[in-house]
Amino acid sequence: MTDLFSRRDLAFLLHELHGLGELLQWPQYAEHDAATCDAILDAAFKLAHEAFLPSAAALDAEEPRFDGKRVIQPVACREAIEAYVEGGFLSAPFPSEHGGLQIPSLLASAIGPLFMTANAGPAGYVFLTAAAANLLLTHASAEQVARYVPNMLAGRWFGTMCLSEPQAGSSLADIKTRATPRADGRYDIRGSKMWISGGEHELSENIVQLVLAKIDGAPAGVKGISLFIVPKYRLDANGEPGERNGIRLIGLNHKMGQRGTTNCALAFGDGEACIGELIGEPHKGLSYMFHMMNEARIAVGLGAAGLGYAGYRYALDYAKQRPQGRPAIAKDPNSAQVAIVEHPDVRRMLLQQKAYVEGGLALGLYGARLVDDKAAHPDPAQRAEASALLDLLTPIIKAWPSEFCLRANALAIQVLGGYGYTRDYPVERLYRDNRLNPIHEGTNGIQGLDLLGRKVLGDGGKALRLLARRIEHSCAEAAGEPSLAACAAALRQALARVVEVTTTLGAAAAKGQVELAMSHSNAYLEMFGHLVVAWLWLRQATIATAALASASPDDRRFYEGKRAACAHFYRYELPQIECSAQILLALDEGLLQLDPETL
Repeated sequence: MTDLFSRRDLAFLLHELHGLGELLQWPQYAEHDAATCDAILDAAFKLAHEAFLPSAAALDAEEPRFDGKRVIQPVACREAIEAYVEGGFLSAPFPSEHGGLQIPSLLASAIGPLFMTANAGPAGYVFLTAAAANLLLTHASAEQVARYVPNMLAGRWFGTMCLSEPQAGSSLADIKTRATPRADGRYDIRGSKMWISGGEHELSENIVQLVLAKIDGAPAGVKGISLFIVPKYRLDANGEPGERNGIRLIGLNHKMGQRGTTNCALAFGDGEACIGELIGEPHKGLSYMFHMMNEARIAVGLGAAGLGYAGYRYALDYAKQRPQGRPAIAKDPNSAQVAIVEHPDVRRMLLQQKAYVEGGLALGLYGARLVDDKAAHPDPAQRAEASALLDLLTPIIKAWPSEFCLRANALAIQVLGGYGYTRDYPVERLYRDNRLNPIHEGTNGIQGLDLLGRKVLGDGGKALRLLARRIEHSCAEAAGEPSLAACAAALRQALARVVEVTTTLGAAAAKGQVELAMSHSNAYLEMFGHLVVAWLWLRQATIATAALASASPDDRRFYEGKRAACAHFYRYELPQIECSAQILLALDEGLLQLDPETL
């Protein structure tokens, strides 16, 4: 069986690149040591391969179905979730006072992609539940936390996020779901929601829906949005699920991938009372929900990297075992065939996948390290800097892997040729599962607008300057190594180009040309993402180069692989920054002037 991830690479990313050991010296994580963390990761690795992976194809083939009364799913989905909960992985990232292990976000974020990649269906339920519980811990009242969170972390109740509506999609300012105050302090909820993952099923005793709605008389637009807890079953006097709440499943959406997780159209308060509880203050719901959305966006990026990574591992294993063809210099047509990994173009596709997926995973885990720095770093200045960098990079962490690790999945199919296009191998399923990631938790187009408009121009470039200092430090460190000096110089040049583009777009926006400045925000997002991933590749190559002298033969091959992937990224991918820069600096008005009738 092909391992979905390289265990050696996970160790490198956690310990050598992102400094898990340093985190374990801080008070918040001091009860753990490196051996404990490795044991937790090993247990997750084993459980993902043994409890999730075997049913992945079956859960993909047998979608959940609605018989008019309830949702029917294969028993394997429940069994995988139960194994995950019993293993302690649902509660592991949470504080010890809530029954968790209080492990670093860096470690938890390395574990998540293992399960998402092994079987996206059951993983979707538990990840949503953890994110919903985390939101409640941060923004709900102590009484609400006591009633809902323990049951969620015990795996008895699951959680969701209910944002989108059929007529509004990502335009949350246009949602129509309403909340009317009741005499008992709760609210009657009325409206409909679309694309709700995990919105209805029979896998848990209750479903804790977190619903965006507008209280009657609220301000227009996003400023009038509030957030509510709307359980599938109302709680009785003992805090247990009682009477069914007025949430009705309209239907299930049939998806291209990630089929094991229900995706629902829901009606709230349609003919029967649907009662919800306000979280926090009125009209601040969107800011609360962004806590969950931003956590989910990092998870999306990590999941995308994981799905791409698994495709790469399958393609690599196949390429080493599949004999086909002969070297170009072979003269005898009767000579032995060679494994396709010997063909240069297959090596190109494999190396390109490696550069994308190991770069994307490094990016997502860097975001997780920033989460830890923000929450637990002993130095307040470092906490503030981590917060600014995390805000800046979240759109990139979500979007870059979901774009380029999806391309890695396409390359994996290509390596397998006709077999890759069949269900005999898992690479086509991994591609379909990954195709959702550029769409959900805010499309990549929205991430581009967020990055350029809010995260870069919105703060006057302060966070960009913080990032630039870190990149410059890495360039200075690498410049002293002759084999990496050219990469360091290229990265400095790319950074200068990104800053130049940012200055030009900012000047255009300041002159009132906001729509023009934002019209190519997706190109800006990809350019910026390539810069950050190139930086992380240089850091990986610098560590690998320093480690070569004392490395064992196996580790030497591993480190040389890091150096080869870095060189490939700088040779083939980093030049894309210049292409994007030329487009952006031109301030081309073509998209604004285009007549839609000509499309």
